[in-house]
Amino acid sequence: MRRISPVLQQDGVEPELIALLKTILAACREISFRVSQGELAGVLGSTLGENIQGETQKKLDVIANELLKEVILETGVVKAISSEEEDTIVAGNPQGKYLVTFDPLDGSSNTDINSLIGTIFSILPADPDKAPDDSSLFLQPGTAQVAAGYVLYGPSTMLALTTGHGTRLYTLDNTYGGFLLTEDQAAIPKYTTEFAINMSNQRFWQEPMQRYVADLLLGKTGPRGKNFNMRWIAAMVGDVHRVLCRGGIFAYPRDTKDPQKPDKLRLMYEANPMSFLVEQAGGLSSTGYQRIMDIVPTDIHQRVAVILGSKHEVETCIGYHKA
Repeated sequence: MRRISPVLQQDGVEPELIALLKTILAACREISFRVSQGELAGVLGSTLGENIQGETQKKLDVIANELLKEVILETGVVKAISSEEEDTIVAGNPQGKYLVTFDPLDGSSNTDINSLIGTIFSILPADPDKAPDDSSLFLQPGTAQVAAGYVLYGPSTMLALTTGHGTRLYTLDNTYGGFLLTEDQAAIPKYTTEFAINMSNQRFWQEPMQRYVADLLLGKTGPRGKNFNMRWIAAMVGDVHRVLCRGGIFAYPRDTKDPQKPDKLRLMYEANPMSFLVEQAGGLSSTGYQRIMDIVPTDIHQRVAVILGSKHEVETCIGYHKA
C-alpha cells in the first residue's frame, strides 16, 4: 500500500498542493480522533447557536471548523477560505495560490447516534489580482477545481480524493497516522438497482422526480422492469461513499417544503466536490437540468438540487426532467 505523497507526485501534482492536502488531512485525523472518543470527549450535543444556514450547530461542527480554518490558513499557500459554518469568507495570505472551501462536518446530526459523518473539501485556484477578502474569488464553476475530496469517519476513516486523475480511496492507518492507498481507481458501475433519497419529502418534490421515483417503486411490474432497493444514511458523505464503492444513484431534489430554500445542498461545499469525485469515477452529476460543475456560483452559500451516481441511472432520471 502506498502513501499519498508518492501517488500525487506520480500524477504531477504541484508540491504546494500536495503540502496543502496533507495539512487538511492532518486536521481530519484530529477530527477523526475526537469523533471516535464520542461522549468521552464531551464533544457531542448542540451549541446554543446557529450557522449562516440557520441550522443548529453541533459542538463538533464548531470544533471541526476551527481546526480546519486554523491549519489551512497557517500553510501560507491559501489566499482565503470559505466554510459552511462561516458567514463570510476568511482572508489568508494575499499571495496565496489556492482557495479552500469545506463542510467541516457533513451529517453532524448523526454524531449523537454514532452514525456516519465526514468532512468535504474543495480546492480552487486563486485569482492573483483580487484581494483576499473579495468573496468573488470563489465564484468559479466546479470545473475550475484542482482537487476535491472527503474524509469519512466510520468503522475505518477513509479518504476519497481526486486531483483530476481519477478518484482514489485511502484508509487511515492509525499505526503510523497516515492514509494509505486502498483503491487505486474507484469505478462507479454504469447500471444500478439502488437509490438513495429522503422519501419523507416525496409530497414536496417537483413532478419529474415524483414520476421517476414512482416508477422505481413499481419494480419489475413497472416501466423499469427491475426491482430497486432504497438506501438512505442521511449524510451525503455516507451515501456518496456507497455510490463510489458499488454504484447507485443519490438525489436531493428541489422541493416546495420551504419556499425560501427550494434546494438543500450547498453548491461549493457539497455538490461541486462530490460531483468532481463522482465524474472522475465514471459517474454523472446533474441538477436534473444541467451539469452541476458547469454552474457559475452567484453566492458562496448557494444551494442546488443534486442527482449523482451511476451514469445510466442519472441519465434516466434526467430524461424524466426533460420529458
